[in-house]
Amino acid sequence: MPRAVVVIPARFDSTRFPGKPLAVLKGKPLIQRVYKQVAFASRIDGIFVATDDQRIFDAVTEFGGKAIMTSSSHASGTDRIAEAARNIDCDIVINVQADEPFIRPEMVDDVVELLADDQRASISTLARRTTSVKEILSPNVVKVVMDSEGYAMYFSRSPIPYYRDEWKGLDSIKFSTSHVSVFKHVGIYGFRKDSLMVFSGMEQGKTEKIEKLEQLRALACGMKIKVKETVYDTLGIDTIEDLRKAEEWLNLSS
Repeated sequence: MPRAVVVIPARFDSTRFPGKPLAVLKGKPLIQRVYKQVAFASRIDGIFVATDDQRIFDAVTEFGGKAIMTSSSHASGTDRIAEAARNIDCDIVINVQADEPFIRPEMVDDVVELLADDQRASISTLARRTTSVKEILSPNVVKVVMDSEGYAMYFSRSPIPYYRDEWKGLDSIKFSTSHVSVFKHVGIYGFRKDSLMVFSGMEQGKTEKIEKLEQLRALACGMKIKVKETVYDTLGIDTIEDLRKAEEWLNLSS
Protein backbone atom coordinates (compact mmCIF):
# COMPACT_ATOMS: atom_id res chain seq x y z
CA MET A 1 0.00 0.00 0.00
CA PRO A 2 1.21 3.52 -0.75
CA ARG A 3 2.06 5.66 2.26
CA ALA A 4 -0.53 8.44 2.61
CA VAL A 5 -0.47 11.49 4.87
CA VAL A 6 -2.86 14.35 5.49
CA VAL A 7 -1.50 17.89 5.45
CA ILE A 8 -3.80 20.62 6.75
CA PRO A 9 -2.84 24.13 5.57
CA ALA A 10 -3.61 26.68 8.29
CA ARG A 11 -2.85 30.39 8.26
CA PHE A 12 -3.75 32.93 10.89
CA ASP A 13 -4.54 35.87 8.64
CA SER A 14 -8.01 35.89 7.09
CA THR A 15 -9.99 38.82 5.75
CA ARG A 16 -13.37 37.63 7.01
CA PHE A 17 -12.24 35.70 10.10
CA PRO A 18 -8.73 36.46 11.44
CA GLY A 19 -7.31 33.71 13.63
CA LYS A 20 -9.93 31.22 12.43
CA PRO A 21 -7.91 28.01 13.06
CA LEU A 22 -7.67 28.94 16.74
CA ALA A 23 -11.34 29.92 17.12
CA VAL A 24 -12.89 27.82 19.87
CA LEU A 25 -15.71 25.45 18.96
CA LYS A 26 -17.28 23.91 22.04
CA GLY A 27 -14.09 24.04 24.10
CA LYS A 28 -11.56 23.09 21.42
CA PRO A 29 -9.70 25.09 18.74
CA LEU A 30 -11.10 24.55 15.25
CA ILE A 31 -7.78 23.13 14.05
CA GLN A 32 -7.87 20.49 16.80
CA ARG A 33 -11.36 19.38 15.79
CA VAL A 34 -10.28 19.01 12.15
CA TYR A 35 -7.14 17.11 13.18
CA LYS A 36 -9.05 14.72 15.45
CA GLN A 37 -11.70 14.03 12.79
CA VAL A 38 -9.04 13.17 10.23
CA ALA A 39 -7.35 10.86 12.75
CA PHE A 40 -10.33 8.47 12.49
CA ALA A 41 -9.45 7.72 8.84
CA SER A 42 -8.05 4.21 8.41
CA ARG A 43 -5.97 4.69 5.25
CA ILE A 44 -3.52 7.37 6.44
CA ASP A 45 -0.08 7.08 8.02
CA GLY A 46 0.33 10.57 9.44
CA ILE A 47 -1.25 14.00 9.95
CA PHE A 48 0.55 17.34 9.78
CA VAL A 49 -0.55 20.96 10.05
CA ALA A 50 1.32 23.30 7.71
CA THR A 51 1.30 26.85 9.05
CA ASP A 52 3.15 30.14 8.92
CA ASP A 53 2.09 31.26 12.39
CA GLN A 54 3.78 30.36 15.66
CA ARG A 55 0.49 30.55 17.58
CA ILE A 56 -1.05 27.85 15.41
CA PHE A 57 2.14 25.78 15.58
CA ASP A 58 2.11 25.95 19.39
CA ALA A 59 -1.60 25.10 19.63
CA VAL A 60 -1.15 22.00 17.49
CA THR A 61 1.84 20.70 19.43
CA GLU A 62 0.01 21.43 22.70
CA PHE A 63 -2.81 19.01 21.84
CA GLY A 64 -0.28 16.41 20.66
CA GLY A 65 -0.40 17.04 16.93
CA LYS A 66 2.44 17.52 14.46
CA ALA A 67 3.03 20.91 12.87
CA ILE A 68 5.41 22.20 10.22
CA MET A 69 6.38 25.85 9.82
CA THR A 70 6.13 27.10 6.24
CA SER A 71 6.69 30.32 4.35
CA SER A 72 4.26 33.21 4.80
CA SER A 73 4.45 34.07 1.10
CA HIS A 74 2.37 31.21 -0.32
CA ALA A 75 -0.49 32.23 -2.59
CA SER A 76 -2.57 29.13 -1.87
CA GLY A 77 -3.02 26.26 0.55
CA THR A 78 -1.78 23.86 -2.12
CA ASP A 79 1.56 25.68 -2.30
CA ARG A 80 1.78 25.50 1.49
CA ILE A 81 1.16 21.74 1.66
CA ALA A 82 3.69 21.21 -1.15
CA GLU A 83 6.40 22.90 0.91
CA ALA A 84 5.47 20.85 3.96
CA ALA A 85 5.25 17.55 2.06
CA ARG A 86 8.62 17.96 0.39
CA ASN A 87 10.36 16.53 3.45
CA ILE A 88 7.71 14.00 4.46
CA ASP A 89 8.24 10.34 3.56
CA CYS A 90 5.03 9.59 1.67
CA ASP A 91 3.52 8.67 -1.69
CA ILE A 92 0.14 10.40 -1.38
CA VAL A 93 -0.70 13.78 0.17
CA ILE A 94 -4.26 14.61 1.20
CA ASN A 95 -5.22 18.28 1.46
CA VAL A 96 -7.87 18.84 4.15
CA GLN A 97 -8.99 22.39 4.86
CA ALA A 98 -8.43 23.75 8.37
CA ASP A 99 -11.97 25.11 8.66
CA GLU A 100 -13.92 21.85 8.22
CA PRO A 101 -14.42 20.36 11.70
CA PHE A 102 -17.14 17.96 10.51
CA ILE A 103 -15.20 16.30 7.71
CA ARG A 104 -15.91 12.58 7.59
CA PRO A 105 -12.96 10.18 7.87
CA GLU A 106 -14.59 8.12 5.09
CA MET A 107 -13.98 11.04 2.74
CA VAL A 108 -10.27 10.98 3.51
CA ASP A 109 -10.11 7.23 2.94
CA ASP A 110 -11.98 7.58 -0.36
CA VAL A 111 -9.49 10.00 -1.91
CA VAL A 112 -6.60 7.79 -0.79
CA GLU A 113 -8.21 4.72 -2.33
CA LEU A 114 -8.87 6.48 -5.64
CA LEU A 115 -5.14 7.03 -6.11
CA ALA A 116 -4.14 3.65 -4.71
CA ASP A 117 -6.46 1.88 -7.16
CA ASP A 118 -5.83 3.97 -10.29
CA GLN A 119 -2.25 4.60 -11.37
CA ARG A 120 -3.39 6.89 -14.20
CA ALA A 121 -4.80 9.44 -11.77
CA SER A 122 -2.53 12.23 -10.51
CA ILE A 123 -5.14 13.84 -8.26
CA SER A 124 -8.32 12.60 -6.58
CA THR A 125 -11.36 14.36 -5.18
CA LEU A 126 -15.05 13.91 -4.40
CA ALA A 127 -18.39 15.18 -5.71
CA ARG A 128 -21.94 15.05 -4.38
CA ARG A 129 -25.06 14.91 -6.52
CA THR A 130 -27.27 17.96 -5.94
CA THR A 131 -30.78 18.96 -6.91
CA SER A 132 -30.58 22.28 -5.07
CA VAL A 133 -31.26 25.11 -7.49
CA LYS A 134 -29.59 27.47 -5.02
CA GLU A 135 -26.37 25.42 -5.12
CA ILE A 136 -26.46 25.03 -8.89
CA LEU A 137 -26.81 28.76 -9.46
CA SER A 138 -24.37 29.85 -6.75
CA PRO A 139 -20.92 30.88 -8.04
CA ASN A 140 -19.59 29.91 -4.61
CA VAL A 141 -20.54 26.28 -5.23
CA VAL A 142 -18.20 24.63 -7.73
CA LYS A 143 -19.69 22.09 -10.12
CA VAL A 144 -17.84 19.28 -11.90
CA VAL A 145 -18.52 17.14 -14.97
CA MET A 146 -16.91 13.70 -15.24
CA ASP A 147 -16.32 11.36 -18.17
CA SER A 148 -17.48 7.74 -18.33
CA GLU A 149 -14.45 6.58 -16.31
CA GLY A 150 -14.92 9.11 -13.52
CA TYR A 151 -12.21 11.56 -14.56
CA ALA A 152 -12.97 15.26 -14.27
CA MET A 153 -13.59 16.97 -17.60
CA TYR A 154 -14.17 20.47 -16.22
CA PHE A 155 -14.92 22.38 -13.03
CA SER A 156 -16.95 25.58 -13.08
CA ARG A 157 -18.78 28.07 -10.93
CA SER A 158 -21.52 28.05 -13.56
CA PRO A 159 -24.24 25.37 -13.87
CA ILE A 160 -22.66 22.44 -15.73
CA PRO A 161 -23.78 20.50 -17.60
CA TYR A 162 -26.45 22.88 -18.86
CA TYR A 163 -29.66 20.99 -19.69
CA ARG A 164 -30.82 23.00 -22.68
CA ASP A 165 -34.09 21.13 -23.25
CA GLU A 166 -35.18 21.26 -19.59
CA TRP A 167 -33.81 24.66 -18.66
CA LYS A 168 -34.95 27.53 -20.84
CA GLY A 169 -32.84 29.98 -18.88
CA LEU A 170 -31.03 30.31 -15.57
CA ASP A 171 -34.24 31.61 -13.99
CA SER A 172 -36.11 28.45 -14.98
CA ILE A 173 -33.77 25.75 -13.66
CA LYS A 174 -35.76 22.97 -12.07
CA PHE A 175 -35.66 19.21 -11.69
CA SER A 176 -38.70 17.87 -13.45
CA THR A 177 -36.94 14.85 -14.96
CA SER A 178 -35.00 12.11 -13.21
CA HIS A 179 -32.09 12.03 -15.66
CA VAL A 180 -30.87 15.51 -14.72
CA SER A 181 -27.63 15.16 -12.71
CA VAL A 182 -25.45 17.97 -11.44
CA PHE A 183 -22.46 17.29 -9.19
CA LYS A 184 -21.20 19.67 -6.54
CA HIS A 185 -17.46 19.48 -6.04
CA VAL A 186 -16.50 18.59 -2.48
CA GLY A 187 -13.20 20.32 -1.76
CA ILE A 188 -10.89 17.61 -0.48
CA TYR A 189 -7.93 16.61 -2.66
CA GLY A 190 -5.52 13.74 -2.84
CA PHE A 191 -2.24 14.21 -4.71
CA ARG A 192 0.50 11.85 -5.66
CA LYS A 193 3.50 13.49 -4.05
CA ASP A 194 5.39 13.89 -7.33
CA SER A 195 2.29 15.35 -9.01
CA LEU A 196 1.88 17.84 -6.14
CA MET A 197 5.44 19.05 -6.59
CA VAL A 198 4.95 19.50 -10.33
CA PHE A 199 1.58 21.19 -9.84
CA SER A 200 2.84 23.71 -7.27
CA GLY A 201 5.61 24.77 -9.64
CA MET A 202 3.28 25.52 -12.55
CA GLU A 203 2.10 28.95 -13.60
CA GLN A 204 -1.60 29.71 -13.55
CA GLY A 205 -3.47 28.85 -16.72
CA LYS A 206 -6.06 30.93 -18.57
CA THR A 207 -9.15 29.10 -17.33
CA GLU A 208 -7.83 29.05 -13.76
CA LYS A 209 -7.50 32.83 -13.84
CA ILE A 210 -11.00 33.21 -15.26
CA GLU A 211 -12.82 30.84 -12.87
CA LYS A 212 -10.43 31.30 -9.92
CA LEU A 213 -10.20 27.50 -9.56
CA GLU A 214 -6.69 26.10 -9.25
CA GLN A 215 -7.71 22.54 -10.18
CA LEU A 216 -8.19 23.81 -13.73
CA ARG A 217 -4.41 24.26 -13.87
CA ALA A 218 -4.03 20.50 -13.49
CA LEU A 219 -6.56 19.75 -16.22
CA ALA A 220 -4.97 22.28 -18.57
CA CYS A 221 -1.62 20.50 -18.36
CA GLY A 222 -3.09 17.04 -18.88
CA MET A 223 -3.18 15.74 -15.32
CA LYS A 224 -6.01 13.29 -14.65
CA ILE A 225 -8.28 14.05 -11.69
CA LYS A 226 -10.29 11.02 -10.53
CA VAL A 227 -13.63 11.87 -8.94
CA LYS A 228 -15.78 9.67 -6.72
CA GLU A 229 -19.41 10.35 -5.95
CA THR A 230 -20.04 10.73 -2.22
CA VAL A 231 -23.13 11.15 -0.09
CA TYR A 232 -21.20 13.37 2.29
CA ASP A 233 -20.65 17.10 2.17
CA THR A 234 -18.38 19.48 4.02
CA LEU A 235 -19.40 22.35 6.29
CA GLY A 236 -16.72 25.01 6.25
CA ILE A 237 -16.46 27.69 8.92
CA ASP A 238 -15.94 30.92 7.00
CA THR A 239 -17.41 33.48 9.39
CA ILE A 240 -18.12 34.00 13.07
CA GLU A 241 -21.78 33.35 12.26
CA ASP A 242 -20.82 29.94 10.80
CA LEU A 243 -19.00 29.19 14.05
CA ARG A 244 -22.10 30.08 16.06
CA LYS A 245 -24.27 27.77 13.92
CA ALA A 246 -21.74 24.95 14.30
CA GLU A 247 -21.82 25.41 18.07
CA GLU A 248 -25.62 25.19 18.03
CA TRP A 249 -25.50 22.04 15.90
CA LEU A 250 -23.04 20.37 18.29
CA ASN A 251 -25.23 21.28 21.26
CA LEU A 252 -28.27 19.73 19.58
CA SER A 253 -26.43 16.55 18.60
CA SER A 254 -24.78 15.94 21.97
